[in-house]
Amino acid sequence: MGWVESLQRAIDYMEEHMEDPVTIDQIAKQANSSVFHFQRTFSILTDCSVAEYLRRRRLTLAAQELSATDRKIIDIAYKYGYDTPEAFAKAFRRQHGVTPSEARKNLGKLQAFNRLVIQVNLKGADPMKYRIVEKESFQAVGTKREFTLSDGENMAGIPKMWNELNEDGTSSAIARLNDGEIRGLLGICADYQDGGTMDYWIAAESTASVPEGFSRLEVPASIWGVFEVHGAMPDAMPKVWKQIFSEWFPSNQYENAGTAELEVYPEGDPYSEDYVSEIWIPLKSKRGGKAD
Repeated sequence: MGWVESLQRAIDYMEEHMEDPVTIDQIAKQANSSVFHFQRTFSILTDCSVAEYLRRRRLTLAAQELSATDRKIIDIAYKYGYDTPEAFAKAFRRQHGVTPSEARKNLGKLQAFNRLVIQVNLKGADPMKYRIVEKESFQAVGTKREFTLSDGENMAGIPKMWNELNEDGTSSAIARLNDGEIRGLLGICADYQDGGTMDYWIAAESTASVPEGFSRLEVPASIWGVFEVHGAMPDAMPKVWKQIFSEWFPSNQYENAGTAELEVYPEGDPYSEDYVSEIWIPLKSKRGGKAD
C-alpha cells in the first residue's frame, strides 16, 4: 500500500468510527505508522491535529443531526463522545458560534468541516532545492523542552520557546558554541514518544565540553535530505515542510527514517525575504535499509 493510500485509509477509519472512542494508536496503525509520525504528517498536511479533526468532524455531524432530526440534545452529546450536556454545549458554541438549542431552531450559521480526502501534488509546480548528505553522528549542545502533540501544544509552545531564549540571550550563548559542520542554530525534534510527546531542542553542533546549564544530544549518523528554505520566518518554514510531505516524499524513493529532524537557522535576518535556512530530514529507502 502506498504512502497516500495509507494516510487516506487512516482518515477513512476515523470517519467510520466517529461515534466510537478511538485512540490515536488505532488510527496510526491503519497507516502502518508510528503515532508520532502519523500525527506529524497529518498536522503538516492538514494544518490541524488528529484530535482537532475528530472534534471538528464530530461537532459538524452533531450540528447536522440537530438540524435534521428531533433527537434529544443530550443523546447527540453522548453519541459524539461528550460526557455532559455542558461540555457539549461549550465545544459546540466554540466551533459554531451558537448553542445546540439555537442550532435546532436554525438560528445563526453553522461551521461545516467536511470529510478529508488527501490529494497530493506530484507535479512540483514550485521547484525544490535539496541535496542528499551522508553525515556521521555528531554532538548538539543546547537546551530542550518536552511538548505534547495534543491540541497543538507543540505548535504554540515552540515559537514561544524561541522568543524566550532570544530575549534572555540563551540562543546567542548557544550560537557561540557552534564549531561544527552545520553552521547556525538548530531547532531539533527528537525523542519522539508514541504516547504523543517529543523533545524540542534549540542547540548547535559543537565539539566543546557541555557548559553548565546546557545539555547534549547525540544525533545519530544518517543519510539526510537537506532542503533549502527561502523567505522570512515564521511563514517560510511551514510552507516547505508541507511541500516536502505533500510533493517530495510521495514522488521519491525515500521515507522518513524516524530519528531527529533539524531546522537550521544560519546567521542573518530571519525576517528578511532573502533569508535562507534549511530543513534536514533523516532518510531511508522505501525498499528498506539505508537510503541509496
